[in-house]
Formats: sequence, structure tokens, C-alpha cells
Amino acid sequence: MGIPRGPEDVTSAWLSAVLRTEVDAVEVKPIGTGQTGATYRVTARYITERPELPTSFAIKLSAQDDAVRERVALGYRSEVEFYSRIAERMRIPVPHCHYCDISADGADVVLLLADMAPAVQGDQIAGCTEQEARLAVEALAGLHGPSWCDPQWLDLSAIAMPKPGDDAAAQGLGDISKMAADIVIDRFGSRISGEDADTLVAAMASVADWLRTEPRRYALMHGDYRLDNMLFDPDRTRVTVVDWQTVGIGLPARDLAYFTATSLEPKIRAEVERDLVERYHAALLGYGVAGYDLETCWRDYRLGAVQAPLLVALGTAFATTTERGDEMMLVMLSRGCQAIRELGTLELISSRSAS
Repeated sequence: MGIPRGPEDVTSAWLSAVLRTEVDAVEVKPIGTGQTGATYRVTARYITERPELPTSFAIKLSAQDDAVRERVALGYRSEVEFYSRIAERMRIPVPHCHYCDISADGADVVLLLADMAPAVQGDQIAGCTEQEARLAVEALAGLHGPSWCDPQWLDLSAIAMPKPGDDAAAQGLGDISKMAADIVIDRFGSRISGEDADTLVAAMASVADWLRTEPRRYALMHGDYRLDNMLFDPDRTRVTVVDWQTVGIGLPARDLAYFTATSLEPKIRAEVERDLVERYHAALLGYGVAGYDLETCWRDYRLGAVQAPLLVALGTAFATTTERGDEMMLVMLSRGCQAIRELGTLELISSRSAS
């Protein structure tokens, strides 16, 4: 079947073909306001009752803006590779994928996913509760633990960040990061405090050295592990992780530090981060990770905080912007820079580089 270009192409005939059953009618309604893609809820009515199939799905299509589609084609490839090759082998909770397809150039994509309603999306700007944070860090171990130092994942084709040991790619991203920091400061100006601007510049200047730190300890990474990419059940007993367009391989605690630094208010983060790291570490051990003590995990967590300003800088410099997007980036940048200062991340990078 062809890949739907827009919601009008998600017809009963198309859904019948991909589900291999007769669909009598469909209703398609938008969900959210994604900047790199378009997501819709699809309600289906079957000609013959199929109790094993849901009556509603979430469908992800390429962005409706052609320029955006071409720019984020690598992200589309990453998400398709995740659902088709990785998801079933991990333990992190994700929506079931009923069908996926992507064009040869990566610009057209479709993912037909389980509808997780009534789960609700996290609010990046408001921040999360301690209970939500516990769910998120324990779920994260379900990605890192099963892929811990497993070389089979080094051959993934759609990696968003440099792979461990790729010094040339690390230097290239380091150069891009310094340029991105200048763009962020020029764009937001006085909306960024002088202290945060200094931290941003220093952190982006350290990216190449940071990526070269601890290359022998790696796992699959979500890459953008934050509240907006999580769906919480109403009773806050379960989290589902979505938006797998930034899958990478690297120091696992980068995901952990990025989450706490950007998704918790700084005061709450400082109070609970030790407990969260301990919970994450215990969950890793439960997946069979060996030879990784809590002290090393805490040091990796401190190192990982650079992921916060890095993703903010790259996102601000190169992604499509919106009013809410700008507000979100500023909040994440402020929280992330404060975490870097409080955790002594830049000093740790310097000491590790010197050794």
C-alpha cells in the first residue's frame, strides 16, 4: 500500500489493506501539534467484528511542510528502525506498532500505533512530580539494561548522535554545537540570564571532549527522553514512551540526566535526584547489568547533564519554532544549565579529559 501523505489518504481501503481485514469506515482527527510530524487518532469500524483488533489507533505521518519532511528524514528512519527492529527486544514500555513503512528517501513515513488513551502527555513546561519521575527513570532502565554494551546495536543505520569511538563525528558535532550556542544566544538575547549564557557556551565548547568520555560504556539511547515524549496513565501507575526519532548509542546516563535536568523543577531535582539515580541503578542490575557500581552510575549521571543544553541548542538552531516551543526551550535551558553548575559537570569533563 502507498504511504498516506496526509490524513485524507487514511481511508477505509488503506486501513483494510494494512490490517488485512475489512474496514467499513474510518474517522481521522488530529492529536497535538507536532513540529516534526503529524499525529492523528484513527477510529475504525469493521465490517466483521474483530475483537483482537482495537477500534482506535494513533497514526504518525510525515510533517505536512515539505521542507520539514526533508530536514527530519533521518528522524523518520530512526523511528521506523526502532519499531521494526528494536522495540520488541527491549523492556521499556512503548505503544504497540501495528504497521510501519517509509519511502526510499525517508521523507514519507507512516506508523500505525496503539492508541494509549486515556493516558495523558506530560507537560514539559510545568514539570513532573516525584512519582512521575520514578516511573520514568525505572522505565528508562528497560531500554538501557537489555542493550547494555551490546555491539550488535552499533550497526544501526539511523543514528542521530555520534557512535562511541567515532572521534571525527564527535569533533564535527562539537563544532556544530558551538555554532548552535551562538544562534541560541543571538535569538533569545536577554531572555537568557548571563549565568546561563556562560554555562551554555562553556558546555557546547566541551561537547567533543564530552562525547569521547567513557566510550566503552554504552547502550541504546532515546536521545530526547523528556516529559513531552511520555504518556502517563490517569492513576500515574504506568508511563509509555513515544517519539523515537532521536535513537542513538552512547553513555546511557545521558538520557537519565537529560530527563531530570529538563523535566523537574530545579529544587525538586536537587532533592530527589540521588534517589532517582539509585532507583535507575537498581533497575539496571535487575536486567543483568554487571560490573557497574552506584558510584560510577552517579558520576555518569553528572557527566550526562550536557545532553540538556545540547538538545536545546540544536533544537532551537535547526528545528521549526513556535511560541510554545520557544517557551519550552527557555525553560529546559535554564533548568539544564543550573543542573550542570550544581552537579559540577564541566569540571568533571575537564578532569576526565585531562586523565
